[in-house]
Amino acid sequence: MAFSMLQLFLLGALGPRLVDELDVSPTTLGLTTTIGFGTAAVLSPVGGRIVDRVGPRRALVALLLLSAVALALIGAAPGAGFLLAAVALGGLPQALANPATNKAILASVEPARRGAVTGVKQSGVQLGAFAAGLPLAALAGWLGWRAAVWTAAFAAVVTAVWALRALPGATGSAAPGRPAGAVPLLPRGAIAWLAAFSLLLGCGIASVNTYLALYGAHRLDLPPGAAGALVAVLGVAGIAGRLAWSRAATPGRAPWLPGWLAAGAVGAALLLAAAAAAAALVWLAAVAVGVFAVSANAVSMVLVMQRAAPGRAGQDSALVSAGFFAGFALGPPVFGVLADAGRYGWGWALVAAEFAGACAVGLTWAVRERGAGRRAGEA
Repeated sequence: MAFSMLQLFLLGALGPRLVDELDVSPTTLGLTTTIGFGTAAVLSPVGGRIVDRVGPRRALVALLLLSAVALALIGAAPGAGFLLAAVALGGLPQALANPATNKAILASVEPARRGAVTGVKQSGVQLGAFAAGLPLAALAGWLGWRAAVWTAAFAAVVTAVWALRALPGATGSAAPGRPAGAVPLLPRGAIAWLAAFSLLLGCGIASVNTYLALYGAHRLDLPPGAAGALVAVLGVAGIAGRLAWSRAATPGRAPWLPGWLAAGAVGAALLLAAAAAAAALVWLAAVAVGVFAVSANAVSMVLVMQRAAPGRAGQDSALVSAGFFAGFALGPPVFGVLADAGRYGWGWALVAAEFAGACAVGLTWAVRERGAGRRAGEA
């Protein structure tokens, strides 16, 4: 999970250096996220079906090797065009990550522990944010940003070798009695609501991930190292939040958590806007984004595993991930236009509105679920 999205966090944490050394604009920086996650959104439904067929070990090894190649190419990029092509390749491992890891959990962890284990698994994404914002950003200050990205690529190869040797080799399969090709590609029921929630949540999170360090450096006058550390702080807070909220996501409580966590994320976005007047607030805002917005995505994955139909764990995970990735593709370009114009305040207001939309979707679905449960009980 850490390697599947590491390129996003590296591009965000190293954004000030990329803007200066590769002469890319803030808008182009936002396009890297759009292209990477647009690719992931398009391929996620197919990725879920592949995981259901080949099993989690093969999918995870492929994920890690593709991440290594994408990171190596990003480190070699001579300009914006090459960089965007490398980032597009990085969308492939993102499409495999949640289906493969969720499938592995369903196959090897008893139901009572799946929420906690999913929290640990999802915290891997934020481990990637921490690695990008602190050790790799520090390495970039010492040896240059290319060396930092190549170091991450080497680490992905090492992890792929470990995964090949350590993970069980059982393969997945489609639902009994129905060929994989007959599995519908459009989300339905609870999965459709979670995909819509993830779309709006992803718009806001992606904008924060992509522009937080640049905001710190260009608007709050933080040095590049401190600006990159904002991403690390967000990552650590996200790890803690995902672990805690995933444990709290029991079947009776879980449907309410996404909406309330998105409500907390609205406050985090408003803190980012307020940091323009009181720069110290940006650190509190980074923590709040991790605890609320980032954690909501982990809870949505717990809900997917609680609601997935038999034989559809990979596919349902992929459909919700596709919504999340589509949000990652759509959010940063709009924010980038505002950042280019120096209107960060309007950008954070947009992020707050996106989180508010996610809150509305999440709470509406929870109310509908409660009503459906009552009607079923009366019947």
